[in-house]
Amino acid sequence: MTSTLRRRLVMALGVATLLAVGVTVTVDQPAGPSPVERLRQDTEAIHALGISGVQARMIAPDGRQSVATSGTADLDTGRPVPSDGYFRMASTSKTLVATVVLQLEAKGRLSLNDTVDHWLPGVVQGKGNDGSRITIRQLLQHTSGIHDDLPGYTTPEEYYQQRHDVYGPEQLVTRAMAHAPDFPPGKGWAYSNTGYVLLDMIIQKATGQPAHQEIEDRILLPLGLDQTRWTGTSPTLPRPHAQAYQLFGPASVVNVTDQVPMDHENLSWVTTTRDENRFLRALLAGRLLPTRQLVEMKQTVPVSAEVQQLWPGGRYGLGLVERPLACGGTYWGHEGGDGGFITLNGVTDDGRRSAVVSMSEARGDTPEHILDQENAASVLIDHALCAGGSSAP
Repeated sequence: MTSTLRRRLVMALGVATLLAVGVTVTVDQPAGPSPVERLRQDTEAIHALGISGVQARMIAPDGRQSVATSGTADLDTGRPVPSDGYFRMASTSKTLVATVVLQLEAKGRLSLNDTVDHWLPGVVQGKGNDGSRITIRQLLQHTSGIHDDLPGYTTPEEYYQQRHDVYGPEQLVTRAMAHAPDFPPGKGWAYSNTGYVLLDMIIQKATGQPAHQEIEDRILLPLGLDQTRWTGTSPTLPRPHAQAYQLFGPASVVNVTDQVPMDHENLSWVTTTRDENRFLRALLAGRLLPTRQLVEMKQTVPVSAEVQQLWPGGRYGLGLVERPLACGGTYWGHEGGDGGFITLNGVTDDGRRSAVVSMSEARGDTPEHILDQENAASVLIDHALCAGGSSAP
């Protein structure tokens, strides 16, 4: 470890704050830590793994919000993590896309059984790929078999070389078409960002507007989510925000905040823990979809064995992940990871209790680090959603 890096990490240690909004402290203390204290402990436990900055927010059934932060927003200055800081939404935006698709289905604008060729003739072909055999439902559920080949960086050198590269959706689909399918449509499960690139293209074909505009009109404006924004090809985030870091090795922590997301149409969303909580609560409470479409969204299939290591017992619906709770029952959410930010979230089945934790460092250099970070964040979500006792129906 270099002396500069050691100094930065020392500055990050012990910088923890807790903000409880609207929480009343009573004289009689419950056995064990209170939900607010547990949130603080879980946030600090994530930071203790070596993650530079963490912010978490949970909302109780009565609407009370508790926020905890730990670490630093900047390894150079040591400034604290903002409790309302923006971060890249990354793959959590897939739930936004899926919600719009299901809204269009509810209006009769498309069918989940429509093929890709119906909307995008000749786009998915070659190497055994066949858009006439793949449905919109399969794209939403990652059961299309389309191989994922999005550009990305694995070293600091690649980050500096590629961070401002811009790819159009057609280019990203062409990359995927250079590979044979992972399996025949509907015969397996494999996470495919390319499938959601195609869904964005289908939304535009069905509505005449880009997917990000449909998301704004159909979800953000009705819910008043003014802290969720599409940034397009801009490499920067609104303020306030923590700097985002990527761990490439034991002595290689790189500030990767400045970059254009590899799939700028689908992944160029920034948000806050406030807005992400509000979106998921509204979705599960039935405020965004008719009952039939929400039921469709929650029809799940098992994820792959590899992803089961990250989501034990996890199942995938239509742009929504179902995971078991330690206190009984299950919860819903969709994590996201891109550009140094890793975010986990969850909401109970009735939409009344929710939590979001965003980490501004991705420890993705080893499988052990990835799993440690994932497990610690999953524990925080589990504790927050189980704070009121059993969630079993």
